[in-house]
Amino acid sequence: MNNVVMAGVTLRASSKLTARSQTTIPASVRDAMNLKPGEEIEYAVLADGQVLMTRKQTDAEDDPVMEGFLSFLANDIQHNPSQIHALDTAFWDDVEALTEGVDVDLDAPLADEK
Repeated sequence: MNNVVMAGVTLRASSKLTARSQTTIPASVRDAMNLKPGEEIEYAVLADGQVLMTRKQTDAEDDPVMEGFLSFLANDIQHNPSQIHALDTAFWDDVEALTEGVDVDLDAPLADEK
């Protein structure tokens, strides 16, 4: 890790490979990279075998469905600005009621995919 150390490492972490060659990104790394579930990550393997991991950058231009959806929204906002309303507190009360008691352990092992 000599090159990476010289680049200014601020955090180190490790994880093990499972029997299926999978691993969990340590919580400290996920937090430092501000990674959220569902986001894609990219790997770059350097000539000396070191690997750089980054969050995959996506643009609306790269996703024709997203580009179409965002164009639809922009057009609708432009032509129907009176339809834009703030969400009321009742909505947020409903969201809290629906998620009350839901406990998610982000560090729990993932079930095997079938």
